[in-house]
Amino acid sequence: MHLAKLTSPADLRALSPAQLDELCAEIRHFVVQAVSRTGGHLGSNLGAVELSVALHRVFESPRDVIIWDTGHQAYVHKLITGRREGFERLRQRHGLSGYPSATESPHDIVENSHASTSLSWASGLATGFQLTGHEHRRVVAVIGDGSMTGGMAFEALNNLGHYAQRALIVLNDNGRSYAPTVSRLSAAMSRLRQSPHYVQGRRAMEQLLDRVPLGDGVRRGIDSAAAAMREMWEPPAFFETLGVRYLGPVDGHDIAAMESAFRDAAAYTDGPIVVHVVTQKGRGYAPAEHDTEKHLHDIGLFDPATGGAPALSTGASQLEAKVMAQAEPDADADSQAAAKSQPTASSEPALRDYTAVFTETLIAAARRNRDIVAITAAMGGSTGLLPFQREFPERFYDVGIAEQHALTSAAGMARAGLRPVVAVYSTFLARAFDQALYDIGLHRLPVILCVDRAGITGPDGASHHGLYDIAMFTRVPGMTVFAPSSPDELPVAFARALEITDGPVAIRWPRGKGPVAQSAEHADATASGMRMQARQHRSGPDACILAAGQTLVAAAEAAELLSAEGVDVSLWDPRVLKPLDRAMVLDAATHPLVVTVEDGVRVGGFGSLLNDALQQLDVPTAPRVSQLGTPDTYLPHGTAPELHAELGLDAVGIAAAVRKTLARITA
Repeated sequence: MHLAKLTSPADLRALSPAQLDELCAEIRHFVVQAVSRTGGHLGSNLGAVELSVALHRVFESPRDVIIWDTGHQAYVHKLITGRREGFERLRQRHGLSGYPSATESPHDIVENSHASTSLSWASGLATGFQLTGHEHRRVVAVIGDGSMTGGMAFEALNNLGHYAQRALIVLNDNGRSYAPTVSRLSAAMSRLRQSPHYVQGRRAMEQLLDRVPLGDGVRRGIDSAAAAMREMWEPPAFFETLGVRYLGPVDGHDIAAMESAFRDAAAYTDGPIVVHVVTQKGRGYAPAEHDTEKHLHDIGLFDPATGGAPALSTGASQLEAKVMAQAEPDADADSQAAAKSQPTASSEPALRDYTAVFTETLIAAARRNRDIVAITAAMGGSTGLLPFQREFPERFYDVGIAEQHALTSAAGMARAGLRPVVAVYSTFLARAFDQALYDIGLHRLPVILCVDRAGITGPDGASHHGLYDIAMFTRVPGMTVFAPSSPDELPVAFARALEITDGPVAIRWPRGKGPVAQSAEHADATASGMRMQARQHRSGPDACILAAGQTLVAAAEAAELLSAEGVDVSLWDPRVLKPLDRAMVLDAATHPLVVTVEDGVRVGGFGSLLNDALQQLDVPTAPRVSQLGTPDTYLPHGTAPELHAELGLDAVGIAAAVRKTLARITA
């Protein structure tokens, strides 16, 4: 077992070619087994095994900086850098992060989980090393799995070439991102895959010409012909036009070939250089190779023998059951859309998947309204848009990993009279705040932002929690923000959003499932729409709780706990976070204490809006306001119930906050 003896990258250099092949097989087996128990990103890492080994044999991490873009392809890097034991708790609370993490290892310089940022990091690091006298440190950016389609990557390439910054760019070309990569450059690279002899032939011709004495005129003519030939091969011409040297393509599963290319590239000191490496996503694991949509890009718990869902034994621990529930991946949209609520035990509420309800709602609306178009940034399956694409292919747009472009192009579509719907995760929508504020908001364009994975999302950690969308998008003038507290309310919010034509709308919902209507009254109110005004669930004089979105369930339980102690509270479901419902604000003002609860940052969020509205009322005494939400810090990975409990956003925590503040008021 070579893997068991591997404690640092230096250990790789003592292995023979045959031993390296054995090690790669062991790594693939280990990754499949580890991810099967925790969930995580599989296909990308299986395709990057030999690449990771070759990089660490040539470069000396952490002296040489290796940046992974996106970071979900860094599992093998983590194994090589001595973190094998941590895979037992991969992506679990207090366990190993699913992305590079500087807090885990000096071999991880950044937490690089958002796509297309590595080249900007490389540009800054190369400049810093140059100015501080550390030119001996090499900067290596591994970009791939669709990340080259992101606009930031092209912007960084331009600067790297313009300033001749010394960085090595490894283009890990597996032809995919979450799904097949969308870009003309990607298509050109696919053509290069079919003609691997181009580079060798060009190099041989250059060597031959160097040995032949030629006049200046003949040499210029040959150079012009060579330039014309390069135009036939788009990637080399593209990179070299930007001042970035190009090498490749190289077989990304041939360690010796990659080592040779990396050493040649490392010797180049006149500026940035790209090594184009061609890999196979999911390599070595049949279920991943045969998954035509995503090559098991991300997956929950699974049976490593089949790639399918595991059957928990009757002796499965509570931890296994909880991890399995929270490690549910970005599930296939087809199964989501087809999923129906199943009968449950009478003690448990019936649940429906938010994304599945969104899929059904969008398709139904699009059948009625031909102006509706759907936009995704390389996540059609994860956001539930694939069924829409099949039914309305001419009204579906996948822009690649380019959230900024997605929003601005949506603004143009809205200006032309369409009703664009942008489906995006909350964490990735943060990348496009400028476009939402100025391209869409300033022009009061009716773009609908459907914000999935809002709130605490679980095992992907600090960079993936959807904690900031409320604070950001309630800052956009004219923006309406919906926060349905159950899947039943999502279609009502969407229908109301379509009625709003004088500004943008954001509809946010959490990851996974939520409770269906628990009473005939609620079901009737939801079905009739109520035009999405705030809904009061109970009335009491002692305090008023206003719980946004998914926090309503915990707030209702807290109200019951307080009632048992003789504390009678009012409970409101705001449903629309901006603009605030005036009847709700006026009722809140009649209580001595108002408590707001939200699954987002406390400062600047819904509670801040409500507090400001109360201060603006012309009343003798404004109530005391307590804002419950996430603190001003980056939250680690962990299940939503774990983090809610730690932060006091569960029923016990909410009740305790009410009890404590009331005691202060009456003291």
